[in-house]
Amino acid sequence: MPSKFNLPDAAATLRLGEALAAGIGPGRVLHLKGELGAGKTTLVRGLLQALGHQGRVKSPSYTLLEPYTLSSLNLYHFDFYRFKDRSEWLSSGFREYFNPASACIVEWPERAAPDLALPDLELELEFAGEGRRARLVAHTPAGESWLSSLRFSS
Repeated sequence: MPSKFNLPDAAATLRLGEALAAGIGPGRVLHLKGELGAGKTTLVRGLLQALGHQGRVKSPSYTLLEPYTLSSLNLYHFDFYRFKDRSEWLSSGFREYFNPASACIVEWPERAAPDLALPDLELELEFAGEGRRARLVAHTPAGESWLSSLRFSS
């Protein structure tokens, strides 16, 4: 069953990212969906800051991948917006990053479909007036655990 949250401003989007940080770990995969400007990178910024990252968090729109090493966690933030078709995913070499030792966050996962496996957790952001609305769906037992442990109030 999906969970839904209203995010009245960017600060609430950051806080949702912070709350998601508590459940991310090796082997976890989070897919982020939403239009351009919906707040996907803002959410990732909140998650990374909660994990102790103090540097800049930028969208990987042009680089396709931003790697982060946080304590003992290797986290990879992907953005597949620029993929034109599935052959780019197949030839990218990114598949090796999706393993039990790494956490992966993917913006625009639909651009790598159907070759990208279902994530543990899928989060869709949509515009709602001046704010946003988030809808989270678990696709695996690990995702269900992650979602059930989420402590967030907008």
